[in-house]
Amino acid sequence: MGALKQYHSGDHAITVKSGGNSDGKGLNGFLLDWALTEPRGVVAKPKRQILAEFFTSMLILSAKFKYKPAINVPNYLYWIDTEWSLSLIAPQEWSTERRAGFACKCLLQPDMTWTIEPSKLLAGKNAVSNAVGKFYDSFAETLNSDLTLEEILPFYVQEMPYYQRLHANALSRSIRGAVTIGGQTSVQCRDWQTRLPQLDRVLLSFKN
Repeated sequence: MGALKQYHSGDHAITVKSGGNSDGKGLNGFLLDWALTEPRGVVAKPKRQILAEFFTSMLILSAKFKYKPAINVPNYLYWIDTEWSLSLIAPQEWSTERRAGFACKCLLQPDMTWTIEPSKLLAGKNAVSNAVGKFYDSFAETLNSDLTLEEILPFYVQEMPYYQRLHANALSRSIRGAVTIGGQTSVQCRDWQTRLPQLDRVLLSFKN
């Protein structure tokens, strides 16, 4: 699991070399992917909702996956061999070993945030809930800063794989839009930190 504090905002615009990019995507393919991940329906949101969606989205984007997530198509997050893995395969379709690492059902929303439906495993003490707890601690520590929320958003994280990097940028654009519409652009991260919900099912399945 990558710690959130290792992420950085970088340039707010992704730079693409004229001959393509390091992931082997052609320029036309990249521009199409960029257009498909344009956040839609971005609105002002309460701070607790923004933080919950930021947390769950970054948890999902820290996982391994090599496919293009689609809006409102169920994905499933697993903790397997000490790392997060995102899959289109539901737990009941997999082995007992894989089901033991099932964390949540995930849905990509039109505004490019992710919402999740936590598994029963997260209500107990086990390797999956421990892994989520460590990610939460890292996320909370990231907010211990004088920077604004926009300044820590992962607009460009070079070490991320292509689809994770693309969706992290889309998430950043979405959150930036929400805080701009909501007049929250000058709020320091430490103030956001005080609004962070505790790690429980309320945070993981946050609803309006």
